[in-house]
Amino acid sequence: MRLGRHHFDDDQPLMMAIVNRTPDSFYDRGATWAEDAAFERVRTVVEQGAEIVDIGGIKAAPGVEIGPAEEKARVVDFVARVRDTFPHVVISVDTWRAEVGDAVCRAGADLINDAWGGADPELVDVAAAHDVALVCTHTGGVTPRTRPYRIEYADVVRAAIEDTVGYVERALAAGVARESLVIDPAHDFGKNTFHSLELTRRLGEMVATGWPVLVSLSNKDFVGETLDRPVGERLTGTLAATSVCALAGARIFRVHEVIETRDTVDMVWSIAGRRRPTHAIRGIQ
Repeated sequence: MRLGRHHFDDDQPLMMAIVNRTPDSFYDRGATWAEDAAFERVRTVVEQGAEIVDIGGIKAAPGVEIGPAEEKARVVDFVARVRDTFPHVVISVDTWRAEVGDAVCRAGADLINDAWGGADPELVDVAAAHDVALVCTHTGGVTPRTRPYRIEYADVVRAAIEDTVGYVERALAAGVARESLVIDPAHDFGKNTFHSLELTRRLGEMVATGWPVLVSLSNKDFVGETLDRPVGERLTGTLAATSVCALAGARIFRVHEVIETRDTVDMVWSIAGRRRPTHAIRGIQ
C-alpha cells in the first residue's frame, strides 16, 4: 500500500487518528478547534503510534454551512504546519470537495479521505494529479452533511461493494495509482443501525474484493444505539466492533482512541495468525 510518499507492507494494520479543526464536532465538542490545540492532538497521537492523522474542517452532521474558502482556511495552513513538523506521518484530509483537496495536497497532504462517496466527481482528478491516495466510501448517494432517512437496500453489503469498487474504477481511469486506493463501507453514512451492524458482520466480503478496507467505527451512532450509550460512553462497543472488523481483515482504523484501538487490533491480528506476539517466553524460559 502506498499513501502519498509513504509505503506500508500488507501485514501492517494502520491507525488513522481523528483531528477535528471544527468548533462543533459531535465527539470532542471543539476541543481541537484552536490551531495549537489541534497541533498538540497531532503530537499526542503520533507519539501514541498513529501512522495517519485525518484532519477535517467540517463536521459530518448537518449544521452551519461551511463554504470551500472557510474549509480551506481551517485546514490548508494547518496541513503545511503538520507536514513540516512530522515528515514521517501520513497526512489525510477529510473532504469531499475537489477545490479543497487540491489545496491541501499542495500543502503536503498524502491522502484524501472522501467520506461522501464521490459527491464531487473531480476529486479523483485531484488525487491523480498530485499522486496521492484516495479513500472511496459508500454513502448510498446521500447529499453531504445530511442524515439518512428511511434508506433501504436490497443488500447493503452488495451495494457497498458495488459502489466502492465502482468509485475505485473511476479513480483508476482518472490515473490514481492502484496501490493508493482504499475502500470504506462508511458506517452510519447513508445507513441505519441495522445496516451498519450487517456491514460489520459481513465485512469479510468487502475485504475479499482485494482492496484495502478502512473502517471508521469510533463512537458512531450505530454503537450508541445498539448499546444505549451516549457519546463518551461508547469505547467498549467501538472496540467490540473493531475486533470483528480486524478479524475480517480491515487494514486501516479511523479512531479517536489510538492506544486502545492499537492493542485491540494487534491482539486480534495475533489471534488470526497475522502478527507474532511481542514476547512469547511463557513455558519456554
